[in-house]
Amino acid sequence: MTILAIDQGTTSTRAIVFDDGLRPLTTAQREFPQHFPRSGWVEHDPADLWATTQAVVTEAAKDHRIAAIGITNQRETVVLWDRKTGEAVANAIVWQDRRTARFCDTLRDAGHEQTITDRTGLLIDPYFSATKLKWLLDEVPDARARAERGELAFGTVDSFLVWHLTGGAHVTDATNACRTMLFNITTGDWDAEICAMLDIPMSLLPEVRDNATEFGVTEILGYPVPILGMAGDQQAATMGQACFAPGMMKSTYGTGCFALLNTGGERVASQHRLLTTIAWRLDGQATYALEGSIFIAGAVVQWLRDAMGVVAAAPDTQGMAERADDEQDVVLVPAFTGLGAPWWQPDSRGAIFGLTRNTGPQEFARAALQSVGFQTRDLLEAMRADWSGTPDVLRVDGGMARSDWTMQFLADIIGAPVDRPRVTETTALGVAWLAGWQAGICGGMDDFAARWALDRRFDPGMEEAERDRRYAHWTRAVKATIGV
Repeated sequence: MTILAIDQGTTSTRAIVFDDGLRPLTTAQREFPQHFPRSGWVEHDPADLWATTQAVVTEAAKDHRIAAIGITNQRETVVLWDRKTGEAVANAIVWQDRRTARFCDTLRDAGHEQTITDRTGLLIDPYFSATKLKWLLDEVPDARARAERGELAFGTVDSFLVWHLTGGAHVTDATNACRTMLFNITTGDWDAEICAMLDIPMSLLPEVRDNATEFGVTEILGYPVPILGMAGDQQAATMGQACFAPGMMKSTYGTGCFALLNTGGERVASQHRLLTTIAWRLDGQATYALEGSIFIAGAVVQWLRDAMGVVAAAPDTQGMAERADDEQDVVLVPAFTGLGAPWWQPDSRGAIFGLTRNTGPQEFARAALQSVGFQTRDLLEAMRADWSGTPDVLRVDGGMARSDWTMQFLADIIGAPVDRPRVTETTALGVAWLAGWQAGICGGMDDFAARWALDRRFDPGMEEAERDRRYAHWTRAVKATIGV
């Protein structure tokens, strides 16, 4: 029996078919355009998200009989659509988008941040869905009136896809709901007071379900298949890395970088501007995590390739970094859409420091890869200060985790071992396990954790004094970027 995982990401949509031992069999992938109508604005055409999903699902599953489907998705991205036609009323506003920064300032100035943090575990920031949804209601002609008449539906990308896959089921899961800044992570319900604060009609909101349950049935493959697992991409990767025990931590390197530390049933309130989030909810019981979010990781390599023309293909950066001049301390702060945790500076923009007459493409490539390691250390420093159970080993996954050079620098700069699993597509693996488990095809947590297999461990080799010198140089560059 086989399981289909749909992985709808920020720059592409993938579908992977797994067997009942959760081994990948076939994969299909489609990229789709990114839209940048103004500085700091990032949009997707929702029709592209649905079209690429249809294409990859039919391609990956054409030679298989699928028993269950799991969905994982880019989080926080907002879609607002017509309940009758399923057509979006505007482009989706992507999680990276910063257009609501001024309104977020207004909320903070009004003294609302503590209430929002206490209830949602989040900080007030344009990153999250709530202010994006308010913007759509306020700025798209007739959107608010139509919403109040019950004609529109809101959802993150998971909800939008399920709606189309099932012909109208309006649902989400707890891990996506908790990223909207509208969901109370203690009570497990949409928060009426926050919705009123933002003037968001609660009739727009989907039903919130556990991560392993039935979300609906689709006939996209020509026969009925239940959708039995769903999770936001970073929580799916946490499960895919089998970080089921409190104190385990993973870091995923895709478009952005997201580190999650399992804190079990304990909801830890960060004192260092990390997020408290739901790692998963099963049988009505939430497991929590501390999360650090970096907006630009793999996207910095995409920038080198597409905007700067420095590299022809992403894998070229590894060889270029190896050839870079060791005498040059070039530091790139990739704040293209602001800085995430622990800085939370939406108005910051990218900067590069330490340029010399001899700086060239190799030094740019090395600085880009190193920026990912430096930002990860920022997160780990905050996590260590917030929670004494921070682990000594970091599990990594995502596209950039395939780069040996990048992972070795990561181990060097954080001063801890970095473990890369054999299956690095852990987001898809996580929801495949959820769907397979719910379907009775796969075993539970203990069985799945026993299957986790190490591909390679990267041990730190940098002297502590050199590690601290480089990190201090990075910190100075970040503070210069944000004007501290």
